[in-house]
Amino acid sequence: MGKIAAKTLASGQGWNVTDLVCTAGPRDRPFEEQHKAWSISVVLQGSFRYRSSVGSAIMSAGAWLLGQGDQYFECSHEHGTGDRCLAFHYTPEFIEECGMAPFRTASIPAMPQLSSLTVMAAVGVVWPERVCFDEMASNLVWTVGEITHPSRSRGSVPGAADERRISAALRFIEAHATEPLPLCLLASTAKVSTFHFLRMFRSVTGLTPHQYILRMRLRQAAIRLGSRTDKVVEVGAATGFGDLSNFNRLFRAEFGLSPVAYRRLSRA
Repeated sequence: MGKIAAKTLASGQGWNVTDLVCTAGPRDRPFEEQHKAWSISVVLQGSFRYRSSVGSAIMSAGAWLLGQGDQYFECSHEHGTGDRCLAFHYTPEFIEECGMAPFRTASIPAMPQLSSLTVMAAVGVVWPERVCFDEMASNLVWTVGEITHPSRSRGSVPGAADERRISAALRFIEAHATEPLPLCLLASTAKVSTFHFLRMFRSVTGLTPHQYILRMRLRQAAIRLGSRTDKVVEVGAATGFGDLSNFNRLFRAEFGLSPVAYRRLSRA
């Protein structure tokens, strides 16, 4: 008989993310279940049929499954055995704070707006430490909301008050660039919820907070590599990167060179 193995990868205020591996197959009879919380899940491997009160769909890799608290649903595997999903679960309070309207569909197919989040999810189940799940949890709700309720899109131009709040947050980030900067801490500097902070930050800067902080740290590292004689591991640690292999990978992705090659080229 098929089973589901669940492993919690991360959690925060009003959300948690779980790696779900199912071994059910054609011989397993589907049974009715009930969502205990709002959920947005991406299928990473396998396929199955998902039925809920708002629709039915064949789920395959890259598709997103939508669920709401107290909603009944059923999953069946008549076409093959097993699947793997990454599921984000949200409390009603988190959803209410985000202004999310009830889902009118059971699923979202693989589409460009969700591609980067799908890749991030695939990386997260293998290397959880490489993914900022805190930011991804809010970003996912925002993106899914824009797709399922386009008329409620939150793509408005930021106002003067928003710009002042984000400017204060940017100065705070600059002053504490090498310290841990969770989304909740940054939102508190702007005196808004984490969801609204993420929306305002991206509207003002064009980047998410995690992207902004990462690029700032990498620029600082590049400056140190070109102007000082510290070892590469010391440069990484001094600019907020505790893991050398992660620092090397991110630096190469940003500048096209390893830290060692970048230093050699800058001095030449």
